[in-house]
Amino acid sequence: MAPDQQAAAPAAAPSTGPAPALAPALATEGLTVRFGGHVAVDAVTAAFYPGTLTVIVGPNGAGKTTYFNLVSGQLAASAGRVFVNGRDVSRLGAARRTRLGIGRAFQLTNLFPHLSVLENVRLAVQSRAGIGMHMLSLCSSHREVIARAEHYLERVAMAAKRDAWVGTLSHGDQRKLEVAILLALEPDILMFDEPTAGMSVDEVPVVLDLIHQVKAARNRTVLLVEHKMDVVRALADRIVVLHNGALVADGKPAEVMRSTIVQEAYLGATEPA
Repeated sequence: MAPDQQAAAPAAAPSTGPAPALAPALATEGLTVRFGGHVAVDAVTAAFYPGTLTVIVGPNGAGKTTYFNLVSGQLAASAGRVFVNGRDVSRLGAARRTRLGIGRAFQLTNLFPHLSVLENVRLAVQSRAGIGMHMLSLCSSHREVIARAEHYLERVAMAAKRDAWVGTLSHGDQRKLEVAILLALEPDILMFDEPTAGMSVDEVPVVLDLIHQVKAARNRTVLLVEHKMDVVRALADRIVVLHNGALVADGKPAEVMRSTIVQEAYLGATEPA
C-alpha cells in the first residue's frame, strides 16, 4: 500500500471501555514491536475518542512509552496498524503524523533552553503555518506569527514570562510551555508522557487543570501516561492498563481499579481500590 493510501479503520476495538457513537480519532490494531526476542508491545488493539481523556498505566517496563512511540511515529512497528481519523498512518513518519493531528509531549521536556519562551512557541506557529524564516522578513507575516504565539502563551498563563530564557524556568513552567507549543501545532490528538514527573506539589494542580482545559477545547482526544494514582483518579475518563506489553484492562476508572488483574499487575494486591 502506498504511504498516502487510506485503509479502513478497524470496525471496533475489542475494549471493555466506553463505546461512544463517535468514530475514534485514534485507533491501533494489533500494534506490536519486538526488540530481538523481547516483545515490548504485544498486539495492542484500542480506540480513543474525541472529548475523552484516557490514562495509560502499568508497571515499569509495561510498554507504555513504547506504545506512545509507536503511535506518534517515533518508532516503527513490527506488526499492526495505527489509524488517525480512520486513515491508516502506519507507514508515515512522525512529522507526517504531526501534520495529520497528533501532538506529543515527552517524559523529558523537549524545548530550546537557549531561546526565549516566546521564540519557542513562535517556532511551533511557523511550523504549523509552513512559514519559513525568510518569510518573516515580511512585516505582516512577522506580526501575525508573534500574535499567534502570544495567544498560546496567554492560554497557559505564561504571557508574563514571554521574554525569559527557557533554561531558567521551573520544571512546572517548562511543562506549561510545552503545552503551549502543542496547542500552537493545533493537534486534535494530544499525548502526554508523565506530565507531572519532577514537579513540586504546588505545580501539579496547575498542570492538571491545564490538561483539563486542553481536552475541553475543540473536543480533543487526550492520552496520558501516568504513574501517580491520585493524578489518574483526578483526570481519567477511562483507564487502559498495559502489562508485559499487552493490554490487560480497559474501562471506566472505578471498574479498572476493582479489577483483580490490575491490582496484581499494577496497583499491588494490598492497595485498596
